[in-house]
Amino acid sequence: MNDRQKEYFRLKLLAWKDEILKESKLTLQALQEENVNHPDLADRASSETDRAIELRARDRQRKLISKIDAALLRIEDNTYGYCEETGEPISLKRLEARPIATLSVEAQERHEKREKVYRDE
Repeated sequence: MNDRQKEYFRLKLLAWKDEILKESKLTLQALQEENVNHPDLADRASSETDRAIELRARDRQRKLISKIDAALLRIEDNTYGYCEETGEPISLKRLEARPIATLSVEAQERHEKREKVYRDE
């Protein structure tokens, strides 16, 4: 991967992280403002369910940010774009679709098949 491609992915990852952080701030503001005590039990339950779903989504995004940070570190140490399992380059198409990818398509498929086999047992 050349320097121009690395810079492209670095900027893409930083923009993605920034977008997630902005969404997170908006969610926190909305949750704080929504701290209304609903007199109706059904409304309260609905509000709590919405809050739980939103918090779960934010937790997934927090984990995604750590994967983005790990990808940025790989760019810095020149290991970005190489499969962790085989050491072979990950295709640019895959990185474009999933910039945080650490496995090539083939290695990911093997990983998922092994995971499925162990889950079925």
